[in-house]
Amino acid sequence: MPGRTTRSEKLDLRLTPDAKRTLQAAATASHRSVSEFVLESALSRADETLADRRVFSLNAADWKAFMAALDAPPRRLPRLERLLREPGFFDAGPNR
Repeated sequence: MPGRTTRSEKLDLRLTPDAKRTLQAAATASHRSVSEFVLESALSRADETLADRRVFSLNAADWKAFMAALDAPPRRLPRLERLLREPGFFDAGPNR
């Protein structure tokens, strides 16, 4: 694995005998240990799961609209303003 560092954390998991056999067969087929196979597979799936939360692509028109939205002044939200002016639950003291 590129950028390999010392592994100091441990992750235990319970699985069925069939699941273990499947992982062992897949690891053997890919010339990796079961630990390497499971770690690489899990990290790959994690990257897929998190990809849309880290990076997103926009065409030129959408980028322009996105930047305009970021640069626009904030819109007034009267209900939120009123809520923030009201005393909160913990502002009233212990004898509420």
